[in-house]
Amino acid sequence: MSEHHKFRYLLPPGNNFAFVTKFKAWLMFSILAMAASVGVLFVNKSVRGDYMNWTIDFKGGSEIIVAFNDKATGAYTKVDPAKVRETLEQGEKGTEVSDMSWSAEEAKTKKDVTVNGMIIRTTRTSALKPEVEKAALDDFNTTFKDNQVSKAVWSGDRLSVRSKKPITWSEAKAVFDKHNLLLKPWSDAEQKLYERADEGTGDINQWYGMEGLGREYKDRLEKAFPGAAVTVVNSYLVSAKAGDKLRNDAAKAIVYAIFLIMLYLAFRFDIRYAPGAAFATVHDAIMVIGVFAVTWTEVSLTSVAGLLTVMGFSVNDTVIVFDRVRENQAKLKDKKIERIIDISINEMLVRTILTSSTVFATTLIMNIFGTGLVKNFAFAMNIGVIVGCYSSIFLAVPFFMWISKKWYSGPAPARRRAAAATTASVASADDEPASDE
Repeated sequence: MSEHHKFRYLLPPGNNFAFVTKFKAWLMFSILAMAASVGVLFVNKSVRGDYMNWTIDFKGGSEIIVAFNDKATGAYTKVDPAKVRETLEQGEKGTEVSDMSWSAEEAKTKKDVTVNGMIIRTTRTSALKPEVEKAALDDFNTTFKDNQVSKAVWSGDRLSVRSKKPITWSEAKAVFDKHNLLLKPWSDAEQKLYERADEGTGDINQWYGMEGLGREYKDRLEKAFPGAAVTVVNSYLVSAKAGDKLRNDAAKAIVYAIFLIMLYLAFRFDIRYAPGAAFATVHDAIMVIGVFAVTWTEVSLTSVAGLLTVMGFSVNDTVIVFDRVRENQAKLKDKKIERIIDISINEMLVRTILTSSTVFATTLIMNIFGTGLVKNFAFAMNIGVIVGCYSSIFLAVPFFMWISKKWYSGPAPARRRAAAATTASVASADDEPASDE
């Protein structure tokens, strides 16, 4: 006698939920939710000054790389990134901190070692106050008017100067000292470069860098880590123009992804399936963007990566549902398309729930315990898994059903009308009495 094993089912076998009858209601709800998501963007623009909470990737800002040395031994050391982030975010939002490692020669041992530093990214472009910048610039132009200065403009913590006669570092330092600005020394290469005039115009181009954000962050971190000496390895500015280009490229990547998804489905199945999957993908992208806009969560390139991953996840789920619909169309030729769709979704429902729940649980842990860019990516995935699971059933399939019923079921409308007219004429002819001859 064989032993029967009892299995636990998420849903009982043979479940028969009616999905098709609810398609219209869910479709209307989705359209309203998409409209609300787009509306929130314009509300943010009018209230907060921008559509979304862009980070340095899209808005411009500064990137500063720092290393930590043990004050007692002088050796490179590693500190807790969470504490660095907490220190820099006190009174200043929008600062990103990530681990970064590179090889460098240690001062005492003269050996190459791995340096575990940090890269700090902030939307701030300067530590200088606007009034200090203006006063220093006016003083600079007045002091060196005999040097024929044709341009002197601030770019973050650096002053770009174009003149006919060179201005030495010590001469410039005397001016900046009056405004409590600490001028960075020139390297030998910079010194030689700034002494030469342009062969075409005869102009001399010089840069004067101040101890700005790098110095400010160095002081704050050394207070937070008393046993460590902080070294600013590199500091550079990310322009707003570059941020705009990245933002445009991100939008293009989303559009190209949707187009390629439609192309793939048109070849993988047939053209009936592509519009539904494209609409579902657009819905998922808009809903994720809407949640980011409502919660004013930071949007970075990592968020865009999360959004593209969501689109791929959604399409994968949609393809699996479509594949079951196509299989059942071949097996259940005697049933209407509505019934075939209900059967197919019910057969794939448990698989869809389990797959989506697994991904959601994983990214939820990343969202709860992660920090920085990891948390940003996980948040996009959390929202995307929910809307992607929903759109695969309640948005992609209804479009397929509507196209199938309108253009792929039965003869064409013109042929249907002609056939009906022929049937009617034959019937009326049969009803006429036969004439007596």
